[in-house]
Amino acid sequence: MLLGGRLYISRISNRELARRNPLVHPPEPPFDVLFQDPLSSVYIGKTRILHVPFYWNPQILTNPHIAIVGITGSGKSYFIKTFLTRASFVWNANAIIIDWAGEYKDWVKQTGGKIICLGKGAYLNLLDLGGMTPYNRVKQVMRTLSLLTDIDSYPEQKRLTQVAIEEAYLRHKFKMDVKEQRDELGKPLTPPTLKDVVKILEEKKEMGTYEFPAELDNAIFRLKEFTKPGQDFFAQQSTINLDKLVSSGLVDIDLSGLPDETSRALGALAILQFIKEKMRVMGWAKKKGLRLLVVLDEAWKISRDENSDAVMIVREGRKYNFGLIIASQNPTDIAETIFSNVGTTFILKIKFAQFLDYLQGTLNFSNYMRREIAKFGVGQAAVNMAFTSSSDFSNTFLLQRIDGEEPLRDYFLDLSSLMKEKKVEGMPTTVSIGKNVLEKRLVELGLSHSKMSEIIDLFEKKNGHMNVISFVILLERAGVDRMQITGLLKELGIDDTTIINIFTTVDMKKDKVEGREISQLVLEEEE
Repeated sequence: MLLGGRLYISRISNRELARRNPLVHPPEPPFDVLFQDPLSSVYIGKTRILHVPFYWNPQILTNPHIAIVGITGSGKSYFIKTFLTRASFVWNANAIIIDWAGEYKDWVKQTGGKIICLGKGAYLNLLDLGGMTPYNRVKQVMRTLSLLTDIDSYPEQKRLTQVAIEEAYLRHKFKMDVKEQRDELGKPLTPPTLKDVVKILEEKKEMGTYEFPAELDNAIFRLKEFTKPGQDFFAQQSTINLDKLVSSGLVDIDLSGLPDETSRALGALAILQFIKEKMRVMGWAKKKGLRLLVVLDEAWKISRDENSDAVMIVREGRKYNFGLIIASQNPTDIAETIFSNVGTTFILKIKFAQFLDYLQGTLNFSNYMRREIAKFGVGQAAVNMAFTSSSDFSNTFLLQRIDGEEPLRDYFLDLSSLMKEKKVEGMPTTVSIGKNVLEKRLVELGLSHSKMSEIIDLFEKKNGHMNVISFVILLERAGVDRMQITGLLKELGIDDTTIINIFTTVDMKKDKVEGREISQLVLEEEE
């Protein structure tokens, strides 16, 4: 310091100097929280501000459950595949993917995992016990029917169904105090099926003594929907070994072969219930890490309801010694209770304001964080963590990018020409989609391999960019109708007004490009 014209040196401790520092710590947890032991943690990526390697460790969190949200093409499935791969190396963790749309099937096959296709040769008896007593299984089945049907609105039908299921167990000698019984030859007795339950109800109808025959008819009709030939995926003896399911490495339970959302939800809930019971019986492992990771991707029908087993598992924290990963492109498809209770939430690219409102209101992150999330590209993420001990640092922080096992490739559709021609203010200049996601969507839209390759090649020649007008004209020339194109544009976060402007401009451009090769016009566009 300068005193009386002389310079004096003052000794100040580092702690005191830190207190005087006018700069505040950026919104990131400290190094020792982010950089966990690499031998017992899963590496995710580097933080955006201080570039600290982030290793995910469930030991410092309230529970090992994870929620992942982000629009189509933001990198959700890519992140899940990377996470499962690394968890297998670090902990030798098993993984079960409850695969709603068959999205993970090819990847699991390539990695040497096991594929179970419900609805295509594989059956799951809804009345399997899976280690439970008949009494507990009856309660689970009835809760499942309440979630997926309107049976709660018809108390007498519900009572009839429950009594018939209980009687079916008794007829098959599954008594409440015995876990397993065997026949005269020593073979395990098989559990009843829903067909047995229907038979019991029909016997009651034949007797003609029941005072509410209409309720009885409706209870029979309700269950017969699950027992019709060709639709009896849950009314035959199981071909899935439930005991081995949780210790079979990587398993994909493909639900895409089932006929509707209700059937897929029924299969997912049953599998989840059996897994929960199996892990409860096995108890905690002494070693660090997780025995099992279970993925629910786009399972909105069972992620939204507060009475769902998915919500119950998250509420009960560490009890079951496995991690549940729930992913969706629409955050409102996941119950607020899940976001409030999971140990970690990964937020990838989110476009719509109402989704950001929902997340910000539930996770309580700052407006700065909200603005950054709205600007994310593919693979960028914000992380919200619930720590076991109280902290005086930010629980939500930004990642540069999720570091996967292979580079993520972004393609961009340019909207800037619309801003000039339609004079629309506030419109984003580009929207992005991952290369792998685009290839998959083009196939789903019915494009041949040659047409898909042509579009991908044009993106590559333009350094990953293409004018959205040219893109739409290419799709229409390939035979894709406007309803399908509209669906794709909405998935990319483009609003209705902008989509109308896109098609209006396309109609104006068509006359100018008639008879010319559109691919050549794309290459001729100004950069």
